[in-house]
Amino acid sequence: DTTMRDGHQSLLATRLRSRVRLRADGGLKTGRDVVVAALLGAEQYGFGTAPLVALGCVMLRKCHCNTCSVGVATQDPELRKRFAGEPEHVVRYMRFIAQEVRATMAALGFRTVDEMVGRVDKLRQKEVAHPKGTRFELSQLLHHEPSEDDPRKTREQNHKLDEKLDLGLIEGARPALERGQRVTLHHDVRNSDRTVGTMLSSEIAKRCGGSALGDDTITVKLTGSAGQSFGAFLAQGVTLHLTGEANDYVGKGLSGGKISVETPPEASYIPHENVLIGNVALYGATRGEAYINGMAGERFAVRNSGVLSVVEGVGDHGCEYMTGGVVVVLGATGKNFAAGMSGGEAFVWNETGDFETRVNAERVSLEPLESERDLELVKRLLENHALYTDSSKARGILEMWNESQKNFIKVMPEAYAKAVERLGREGKEVLPAAPPSPETRSQVQVQHAQGDESS
Repeated sequence: DTTMRDGHQSLLATRLRSRVRLRADGGLKTGRDVVVAALLGAEQYGFGTAPLVALGCVMLRKCHCNTCSVGVATQDPELRKRFAGEPEHVVRYMRFIAQEVRATMAALGFRTVDEMVGRVDKLRQKEVAHPKGTRFELSQLLHHEPSEDDPRKTREQNHKLDEKLDLGLIEGARPALERGQRVTLHHDVRNSDRTVGTMLSSEIAKRCGGSALGDDTITVKLTGSAGQSFGAFLAQGVTLHLTGEANDYVGKGLSGGKISVETPPEASYIPHENVLIGNVALYGATRGEAYINGMAGERFAVRNSGVLSVVEGVGDHGCEYMTGGVVVVLGATGKNFAAGMSGGEAFVWNETGDFETRVNAERVSLEPLESERDLELVKRLLENHALYTDSSKARGILEMWNESQKNFIKVMPEAYAKAVERLGREGKEVLPAAPPSPETRSQVQVQHAQGDESS
């Protein structure tokens, strides 16, 4: 309640309330809860626990154990048979909520929910005799902020999409979009340029489908400081190479494209000792490649499910909840590495010898880099990293590969490793293979170009 009211009052004071919708959730169970939330400034209301109870949840609080005795939160076929919930149960519950809301609104003299939003004058503090004589002071919570702005959303946001950098990228990439020709574009980028490549990827999806373009069909070379979500949802066939730095959420939802971020050659600092991209890079990424010539912030590759990536250091919670893909870390990691990791592989260059103290070993095992497949995969990723970003760290490791490979530690979830082994005995290969080298890609590009000319 306090957070909702503070947000509502602050937005009224800055005349921004009419441009946003506020949503309240957490513990809403009755129609009265909805009315109180509306009077404090909320326009939307989220229900979670109560509908689950209506479906049969008995609040055992062990959803993560796969042993829910009423079949709500489990994948066990026998336990799921016990689930007795029906959609009509939730519908009936929400109808009861709506009826109580209507009755309370009528008692307060409101005809619509919109009329009720922000009307704290309809609330009063209830006097309660506390055993310790404590009296709660709620005057700030019930304060009405005078403002010329509307207390609910009445204006649409102007996102200035007509000024987006991607519009220029789409125009420059028309030969690729219309005829499949390979193009290379050059642009400067600023930190106000957010989601670079996302609108271009949307255009590719609409015109060509999700995987119709070959690798590096559209190459965009950028210089500067990129804003949030650089390369978000980047489609296959698009390569973004940034010389500079990038903000949070680099490669969020990466969908087949390739991202490389290189430290400027004139930089006075050592790349692998400095943060080059922000937090939560590769969040929810599904496929593609990412090469970062420096350190990343916290929660690198969280929920990554298929991207192959190389980075020269990560902050806390690296590879958190990762379900697939490969991450190679050529430097230090923060604490709690691989927490909740259920799939994929991570290869960490343990140069300082203290990685074991930073990993969350609850679900993962630590192994040396030994198998032929792992050695080939890591070496290829390092070769690509060196070529795409001119990484001195990668080149140094490759120059002494026979010795350097001994410092790598493989991190793999134990349950995932067992599943991979079982499927391997059945003749199914689920682990990703090494990506093509840049030279191989160049040869393919030449063949494609010759094919285009002959046709």
